[in-house]
Order: sequence, then C-alpha cells, then structure tokens
Amino acid sequence: MLHAMRIVDFEPRHALAWKRLNEAWIGSLFALEPSDAKVLDDPVGQVIAPGGRIFIAEDDRGTAIGCAGLLVLGEDHGGGLELIKMTVSEAARGTGLGRLLMDHCIAAATAMGAGRLYLETNSSLAPALSLYRASGFVDLPPHETLYARADVFMERPLP
Repeated sequence: MLHAMRIVDFEPRHALAWKRLNEAWIGSLFALEPSDAKVLDDPVGQVIAPGGRIFIAEDDRGTAIGCAGLLVLGEDHGGGLELIKMTVSEAARGTGLGRLLMDHCIAAATAMGAGRLYLETNSSLAPALSLYRASGFVDLPPHETLYARADVFMERPLP
C-alpha cells in the first residue's frame, strides 16, 4: 500500500531507477530499441543537458516508483517538448500516480515556456491512451519516428 508519494527532479542517484523502471515496462510488452538505450543509459546527456527535465516519483521510503521526462524538440520536429519514458511501477499502478506525473509534466512544460507537449505511444496501451486523452492530448497523423513500436502520435497545446 502506498501512502505518500512525491515527485522530485532527477538526481544522479536516480539513474539506475530511471533505467530499470523503463526497461521493465518496455521489455514486458515490446523489444527495447537503440533509441531507448540511448536515453536510458545517458539521461543527463540526452535529456537534461539539452534543456529537458526528468521527474522521479518516490514513495514515502524514497524508493522510485515512477518517472517521466520532458525532451526538448527541435524546430524540425515542430518545437515544444516531448513527454518521454512515462511509467509507474507495477506496485504503484491504480494509485493515481500516473495522473500526478502527467499533471506535474504539464505544469513543468508550461513553466518552461513550451508551446506544446508531444508524445509517441502504442495503440495497445489503453490505460495510457485514456490518461493522455483525459489530459487534453489529441491525435496527430502518423509520421516517421525512431521507434518501431510507436503507432500513435499526440500533442497537447500549452497556454
């Protein structure tokens, strides 16, 4: 049972949890891809150093139970931020943590001055799709992507 949850900015101590949380969900449903490894093996260099952010959700013992990242998109990709690697551990599913992470990411992206949040996902991930749509994301036409598993593309305009 989860009692207290908090969302904190990524610190070097979170690197292994970032990787394990994402490898667990991706590996249970899909094949890990080279683009996954790049971001999971070097979160600071690939996400934070270029201006993005990573958030880690922790339980009351400080154990990482979820995560999400905001990756800066170049103008060649329409600008804004991409919501990446959002997941909640098995034990924390159904607690509302996914919604808390989403709300945190939307607030952070807005504060960062992004005009939109973009994401890529898979049509088989019904709970994630429901959360995205409930959070104001709308479907975009399919286009080229680095991920073989991505078949749904969405964006949410930000104020």
